[in-house]
Amino acid sequence: MYIIAGLGNPTSKYTMTRHNVGFRTIEELAKRNGISLNNNKFKAITGTGVIGGQKVLLMQPQTYMNHSGESVRAAVEFFKIDEASELIVIYDDISLDVGQLRIRAKGSAGGHNGIKDVIEQLATLEFPRVKLGVGAKPQGWDLADYVLSSFPENEREAIAEGIVDAAKAVELMLSDGIDSAMNQYNKKKA
Repeated sequence: MYIIAGLGNPTSKYTMTRHNVGFRTIEELAKRNGISLNNNKFKAITGTGVIGGQKVLLMQPQTYMNHSGESVRAAVEFFKIDEASELIVIYDDISLDVGQLRIRAKGSAGGHNGIKDVIEQLATLEFPRVKLGVGAKPQGWDLADYVLSSFPENEREAIAEGIVDAAKAVELMLSDGIDSAMNQYNKKKA
């Protein structure tokens, strides 16, 4: 069993914000693989199915971004999975251009409070993650205001493509391993 957690904030107020690209990637994975996100478990909206020949639990934690780890830990403990090989976390990254991906097998929180909470709750840095670029914070903006803002029209196509790429990257990670996904998707977009 693989757990694939996309981070974000619940309620329609946040749906199209930069912070919710993790949720949107989970929805794209569900759509592409015929998985219904219709269960409420582990303080998350969840759905189970098969992707790339692997049984998966897709999850959108409903604990708000800064407490995402509580939900992820509950699922990890319930299924007794190995975080280093059977967990994938998808989240926004302001250090990457809009729609750019960076896949890593492990790493620090890099200032992201949602991933910081996942790391604290799991007591490990070693779990695969897919970071989806949402663009750098403009000078003079408050970080919280920026990540909770929606994408302007001129970035919507790039982020939509990035979400599809993130879903394809997860599918590749499940079918062919993380190295294949890193080789294909950790490239600067033209």
